[in-house]
Order: sequence, then structure tokens, then C-alpha cells
Amino acid sequence: MEAIGDILVLPFYGQGHLFPCMELCKKLTCFNFKVTLIIPSHLSSSIPPHVRHHSLIQVVEISGTSTPPPPHKAIELPALPPNEKGGHGFMHGPFSHDHQQLGQGIDTFLLKRCNGAGRARPICAAVDVMMSWSKEIFLKYEIPFVSFFTCGACAAAMEFAAWKNHADEMKGLPESMALDIKRNRHHPGGGPNRQNEPSGGVEDGPQKPRWLDEVEGSIALLINTCHDLEGPFIDYVANQIEKPIWCVGPLLPETYWKSTSSSILHDHEVRSNRQSNFTEEEVMQWLNSKSQGSVIYVSFGSEVGPSLVEYAQLADALEASNHPFIWVIQAGSGRHCPPPGLFGDGQQEEGYYPHGLDERIGNKGLIIKGWAPQLLILSHPSTGGFLSHCGWNSTMEAIGRGIPILAWPIRGDQFHDAKLVANYLKMGHMILLGDEPGEMVKKDDIVQGIDKMMKDEGVHKQAMALRSIFQSEPPTALRAHHAMDGDTGIAVFARG
Repeated sequence: MEAIGDILVLPFYGQGHLFPCMELCKKLTCFNFKVTLIIPSHLSSSIPPHVRHHSLIQVVEISGTSTPPPPHKAIELPALPPNEKGGHGFMHGPFSHDHQQLGQGIDTFLLKRCNGAGRARPICAAVDVMMSWSKEIFLKYEIPFVSFFTCGACAAAMEFAAWKNHADEMKGLPESMALDIKRNRHHPGGGPNRQNEPSGGVEDGPQKPRWLDEVEGSIALLINTCHDLEGPFIDYVANQIEKPIWCVGPLLPETYWKSTSSSILHDHEVRSNRQSNFTEEEVMQWLNSKSQGSVIYVSFGSEVGPSLVEYAQLADALEASNHPFIWVIQAGSGRHCPPPGLFGDGQQEEGYYPHGLDERIGNKGLIIKGWAPQLLILSHPSTGGFLSHCGWNSTMEAIGRGIPILAWPIRGDQFHDAKLVANYLKMGHMILLGDEPGEMVKKDDIVQGIDKMMKDEGVHKQAMALRSIFQSEPPTALRAHHAMDGDTGIAVFARG
């Protein structure tokens, strides 16, 4: 059967964005679309073979994002409208050079693609909301775009409700979450996945959510979630905006849907291995030596983490804890700057490392420096809890394997994800009970939090109950809310 047409997909640079975008590409091919994944060339090693060799997926790498193009190849990008404060977000921040170069490469690619003989114009582009600066480029070539949220719906709903800050605007939200807004009326909203965006001065009170401006001009919203997981929040957002909303998640590797509840997942089968001081097999052997449900897994993802002082508190807490642990430490941990390689430069100040801890703890702990096989760890029967920043991918991966979460959010939507886990889904706890996002986490908070989560039978039972969402094959049709016509399936937003 001939493919219906071509859809472009543009992710943000981080792994937390690239992974769900690759899964979105595969999902779109199920509807017989060709998909073109556009990435900067420095992300090339992150694309696994099964994506590159997919018959309906083309990976287009934009090279030279760190080197200006020759003068004869320079392309003037379309003017971007200023925001309310006169800026243009990323296009005029410290990362503006990277975006300008990537934008020029996209423009060159589209110029050839749309003007080439015998090539049909792409049907639409699915653009990560953190790449909204690029939407003018697609519109220049009359390619409609949809805004893709790699995070869930909870953060978008809570930010909107906090901004409106009126009882009538909270109708439809779960009571536990609405009460949280009322208690935190001066908590500034961060917007979906704001881990690396430069921040200006923070004004008192909730601000207009950035995502509202980022989706302006889009023909629909795609959100990496499903109704069974975030139904009230999806419905709330759908009632606030006049755009179709399509739930395309959970966008997790196919092994999640094909595996049984007792099977162990293997990261090397779906994700490109990265630098690490332990192999996947060595991690497996260490976990095999521990009793069922005894291990606490500690990881803050690839892009964010606590401060240097808090990392030292964490090291002391893990040493003092009675629970065996796996602790993943990324390069540049504790430094408030983008992770090395995010924009292709690979240069970063050395981060925190607990020198001497591994000798003192012996076989009680496994300290992984760099890449860790997270799917394997979360699916192993020895793992009993996850100390996490509550990035959306990590949160869904934990839910999918029935692992309770001790939430230590760092920035942006992670605070909302953490409260979704603790207050709505009730499958974990917050590491701090206070409402101040800047409050320092100390050794005793960590020790007590780990002990509370590991011993709480209620959150363990609830986590196991929630995994049923992931126990069947993913839906064969995308679920729409407030669609533009009566059709169902991907064709609604694809036609524009």
C-alpha cells in the first residue's frame, strides 16, 4: 500500500524529548504515513538502528549547527513576532546561535523538498513546543504545524488554572490538585519542560503559561499521555482552548507493550548505548544478587539534578540508609548549565562525584557514572522504589513497571508531575512536604523519604494497580478531544 503522505517531526535536543519523538514517528507509520525526523547532526548517535532502517522513516540530519554557513549559503529566516516582553525566547537567548543555524538548515531542506520535481509537499509538521521558534519556517512553505507536548497534560492544566486564579477556572480539576493551586498562588509557572531555557526575572504571582504562546498558529495539540492516566487534565485543557487535542501516549518503547508483567526489559534493544562505567550485564548481575523489592533506584535523568550541596547530602543519606541502591550520576551533575552535548559542544565543567563512597559501602550500592539501563533497572524484581526528578518519561516508565516514586522535582513541569504522582495517582511521596520549590533537601529528608516509600504498602499496591494501563497493546487509533470534524484517527490534524 502506498504511503498517504509525509509528516515532519522536529524534536528539542534533549533525550527526554528525542525519545518520545522517535516513538511518535513509529506510531505515525502505523497509519501508513511516511515520517521525516529532523535532528541536528550531533544527535546522530542517539538514533537506534531500528529507527534508521524503518521503511517509512527518514532521518534528516542538519549539519554545521555549531559553525556558521558560508556567506553564499546563508539564508535569512522569517521574522519572528516578539513576545509580551519584547523578546523572542530561545532565538535571542544564549542558545540563539544554535537555533539560528538549525533554522537555516531546516529552511534549506524545505526549499529543496518543496521545490523539487516529483516531490509532494509535506502534509504537516509535528513541532516540539520547545522548538516553537521554528514554526514560522514551516509556515513560510505553507506547511501547517501541530504542537507536540513531550510532557503530560497535568502541567499544562495546572499552569493555566494557576494563571486564571479563579474558582470557576478550576472546575474539572481533581480536588486535591485544585487545593494545591489555592495554597500556592505565588508559585510561578515554568511551562512544559523548561529545564534549559534561560530565565529572566520572576514576577510575583503565576504568569501566563508559555505554552499558550507556543501553540499559537498550530492546528492541533499532540500530548504524550492517555486518558486513563490523565483524563481530568486532558479534558480541562481541551475545555480551555479552541484546538483539537490528540492523546498519542504513553510514547514508550515497543517492548513495554510486548513484554509480560514479569519480563525484564533490555535497553540495548531499543536505545543506543552510551558511555558508562558499568555494562548492562554487570548491572543485571548486581540486581540479581539483591532480594525482591529491596533496591532504591536514584536518577535525575540526563538534563537536570540537585545542587552540589544537595548531592553531598544525597551521598550521606544513601550511605546511612539501610536499603541497597543504584545511583546514576551524570556528567556535570550539580552544575546549573545545559548537559554536555545538548547543543553539540560537549564541553562542561566537571560535576559532582562522591569520591570514596563506593569503597565505604561495598556491595550495598552501585554508583553508575554516565549512561544507565533504566528500563532494565525498573523492570527488575529487585527494584522497589525510584527516587526521581519526575521527568515525564521517567514517570511513565516507572508507572509502566509498577514502581512507586519518591519525587524530588527540580524545575518546570516536574513539580506538577510530582504532585500528580503523590496527590492524584497516589503511587508515591514528595521528598519535601513543604510548598516552596527552592527549599533545600537535606540528608534527613532523604533518609526518611526513602524509608517511608519503601515501607508504604499502600503506594506499592497502587503502583502495581496503575501498571494495568500498560498491560495491553497501545490503542490503534489516536484519541481526540474537540476535534475539528467528525473523523477519528490521525487524518484530522494531518489534513489541517
